[in-house]
Amino acid sequence: MILSNPHRRIDNWIRSNPNKVDFATGLLFTLFCLLIAGTFGLSTSIASALSLVAISLMQTAPLMMRRRHPMTATVIIAAGHLLQLAFEGLMLPSQLSVPIMIYTMAAYGKRWQSFATLGLGFLGALLATSSIFNSSSYNPDSHQGLTFDMVISFVGLALVVTVSWTFGDLARNRRLAMKALQDHAERLEKERVIERDLAASDERNHIAREMHDIVAHSLSVIITQADGARYAAANDPQIAIDTLKTVSDTGRSSLREMRRLLGILRTDEELENRPLPTLEDIPDLIQDAENAGLEVAFQSGGVPRKELPAGAELTAYRTVQESLTNVIKHAGPGAKATVQVAWTMRGLTLHVEDDGRGAGTLTMNGPGQGLRGMQERVALYDGTCSAMPRTGGGFTVSVFIPYSED
Repeated sequence: MILSNPHRRIDNWIRSNPNKVDFATGLLFTLFCLLIAGTFGLSTSIASALSLVAISLMQTAPLMMRRRHPMTATVIIAAGHLLQLAFEGLMLPSQLSVPIMIYTMAAYGKRWQSFATLGLGFLGALLATSSIFNSSSYNPDSHQGLTFDMVISFVGLALVVTVSWTFGDLARNRRLAMKALQDHAERLEKERVIERDLAASDERNHIAREMHDIVAHSLSVIITQADGARYAAANDPQIAIDTLKTVSDTGRSSLREMRRLLGILRTDEELENRPLPTLEDIPDLIQDAENAGLEVAFQSGGVPRKELPAGAELTAYRTVQESLTNVIKHAGPGAKATVQVAWTMRGLTLHVEDDGRGAGTLTMNGPGQGLRGMQERVALYDGTCSAMPRTGGGFTVSVFIPYSED
């Protein structure tokens, strides 16, 4: 396993440790060039050898930090080559640092630094050509101003500069493109996580609304009926028996709704295809409220221009259910409620009001889940919902659900 895919391991290590690679390769190249320069200089004098060693050191040592500090390395290498001009026509292996640094600046430097280095490379090619053809080793008899050999030399050096810069610029563009792809992939991943969290939050809110509508309504009826049965049992046991039957029926209905809701969460099980409540079930809802001791007047009018979606009808049903539950819980004894369902050319209008005394503190922005859930349900179908205390006592809820004009 350790020796498997050695080329990939080496490539990954090189890509992961660019500074170490620069230091190692730069150090080896520097030692090689110092050895060559020292050997060449000792053939003339010790002073010449020391000078060439110093120049070679300036031209090669900065390569060990070429990607960490590209501009500093370029300036030092350029200074070393300017000093080399004092040795007319001298050629050293350390001069290979020029195309290396031009490539490095084009690939890793700032944009203006890249073009500045390109211009500096052309200037260096011109100065190198002038130094070669003005040296004492060059035949003076053939030196007659600008010659064809000088043009060829300059073009060749300029071509090396251009090719080095071009490859560096291509590497720069590839690196930036890869970085852009990585950033895009990371952004997509973050957006996916955000969308997943939003979907989970929306589903939690949906389940919370459903559970509140089922549990709050059923428990309110059960508690009211149980209290009535307790007080009526002393005088008329038959009333207590009838009341307890209502409690039992309400509990069973609530249990069925809870099982349906919990079944939604068990996606690996086959769910019962039980229809959801609709507007036709509102009379049964009112009958349950009347069984709980609330006097309710029901009014229905108008003819629907088109059918509402099943979810919109469920929203209307839950609105009436929540409103009647609040009346039972807060309106107090002897309260009366009115439920109005009206169809218009624009949609469905629901109006529930009572004359009780205990709901004056209810608001849409309160801590309760019922009114807030009602507002959220209606908003899903571009409807409007308002709930406020009535002048002189009681509470009123008004909901409008428009037709879907898809």
